[in-house]
Amino acid sequence: MSESCIFCKIVRKEAPAAVVYEDEQILAFMDIRPVSEGHTLVIPKQHCEDIFDTPQDLLAATHRVTQKIASAAKKATNADGISIVQQNGVAAGQDIFHLHVHIIPRFQGRPMPRFEDLTVVDREVLNRTAERVKQYV
Repeated sequence: MSESCIFCKIVRKEAPAAVVYEDEQILAFMDIRPVSEGHTLVIPKQHCEDIFDTPQDLLAATHRVTQKIASAAKKATNADGISIVQQNGVAAGQDIFHLHVHIIPRFQGRPMPRFEDLTVVDREVLNRTAERVKQYV
């Protein structure tokens, strides 16, 4: 784990997160700057910078959980669809260098905003949303 990585701090319980799912290898929690209600991040607990730095078995485990959480988020929010976003490198828009997969509930007629335009949501709102998603995991 990285001492300075915010996601590693979340894994170590040194930083708060609205957790939706956790097992030995993977953690899923609400994004603090959600594109839409139910926007969840899935990460490996092991610090891996990006897709190129992640062992194949861990990447597969990350995506197995991504599928499970995407289904739960869609049901919990009554979304019309789900966007799965995973960025690798600065040029691709990655700003936290710990592999993470965005699960973004999408609704007909609502365009996807730019990540840099998003604002932080109150922790209590994130906790309530996490509880709704957990019901379907």
